[in-house]
Amino acid sequence: MSETMNLNVRVSGALRDYVSSEIESGSYENVSEYVRDLIRKEKDRSEQAAFEHMKAELQLAFAAYDSEYIAMSADDVFARHSGKHTQ
Repeated sequence: MSETMNLNVRVSGALRDYVSSEIESGSYENVSEYVRDLIRKEKDRSEQAAFEHMKAELQLAFAAYDSEYIAMSADDVFARHSGKHTQ
């Protein structure tokens, strides 16, 4: 089983009222469930943004003219990634 993390979060005023109304309306059973849902949604949003960024980069690559490509060996790619250019 994975480890758990205990969080202590203080909210007041309008934020407290909003969280309370979400729980009272039945959207969530308790504050912990609400916070877990927020974290899951943020994780999903972050992963979706990373995917969209990668998709956009790939679309640019596939739209490039053949003359824009540079022939490289696997060693060149690894060297480029590690910062040790061989060209």
